[in-house]
Amino acid sequence: MDRTAPTCAAETEMDELAADVFAGACPSREILDNVAGRWGTLALVALTEGAYRFNALRRRVQGVSEKMLSQTLQALERDGLVHRDVQATIPPRVEYSLTPLGERVGAKLRALVDLVEEELPAVRAAQERYDREKRQVAVSATAART
Repeated sequence: MDRTAPTCAAETEMDELAADVFAGACPSREILDNVAGRWGTLALVALTEGAYRFNALRRRVQGVSEKMLSQTLQALERDGLVHRDVQATIPPRVEYSLTPLGERVGAKLRALVDLVEEELPAVRAAQERYDREKRQVAVSATAART
């Protein structure tokens, strides 16, 4: 396959589906955006811990607005990753959980989150080195102009 011009066969028969996330028009890109966006990732990883009611999930995913979490959950539900269960109580009780596909995706994301958290000291050290080197270059450039 020519990797310079990616294509996506997503518009063809479902049994012939050949997704390519690098193809701009491929629907797999939108799904990846939903999963790998900040709120999608955090919601999916939180749901690997079990079902959550909306407000409990919002507390778990600190910093997300009600509107953004609602949009994120709707997109993930549409993609078949999240199940929304409305229980017939007064007031209605709504819980969100992962579908089997969502569990698979969530497990991969959980592994990524674990790796990032484990390697945080190394990343912070790299950031400090980078910032220090950039400051030194800036100081040298300023000194050269004077």
